[in-house]
Amino acid sequence: MTSYGTIPSSSDGGSSKVEFLSRAKERIQTGLGVSRPWKQMFDLHSINIPHGFADAISRIKTNFGYFRMNYAMIVLVILFLSLLWNPISLIVFVVSMAAWLFLYFLRDEPLVIFHYTIDDRVVLAVLFVVTVVLLLLTGATMNIILSVLIGLAVVVVHAALRKTDDLCLDEDGVEAGGFLAASSP
Repeated sequence: MTSYGTIPSSSDGGSSKVEFLSRAKERIQTGLGVSRPWKQMFDLHSINIPHGFADAISRIKTNFGYFRMNYAMIVLVILFLSLLWNPISLIVFVVSMAAWLFLYFLRDEPLVIFHYTIDDRVVLAVLFVVTVVLLLLTGATMNIILSVLIGLAVVVVHAALRKTDDLCLDEDGVEAGGFLAASSP
């Protein structure tokens, strides 16, 4: 009897793709769950004017260390929204977002290159620069510069206005460590 027109039911072909997609979906959900809760980030009771310039700088440093993944998402969303009218730039952005997902947002372990552990801040900076340079090569220079400046302004204003008293800094070592640290063998 022929099986022409039927869907194959082998466990190798179809289910492995479904398993891959379900693992990717789960990894995206857990990877983006690493970011701080948005409710904690935008708690209105934690917003007030800093007492001085030194207090503002201290808040910016602490909040950037604590909310850096949230801040990266905010800047990337603003950049994405600005590229909706530039299709080539949008395609480049989507491709670079895949790099962001796998190298920054969804990594479970630290990035290790030549036996050196690369800090998340270095990965963030390199991905940011590469994304901006690739987008600048697509010809949407002014649009990209303005959207990045707007995103950075939003991040700096939030970081300066949000108090740091209620953050649990010890659990993650937010203020500890440098950009590069030698890994243990």
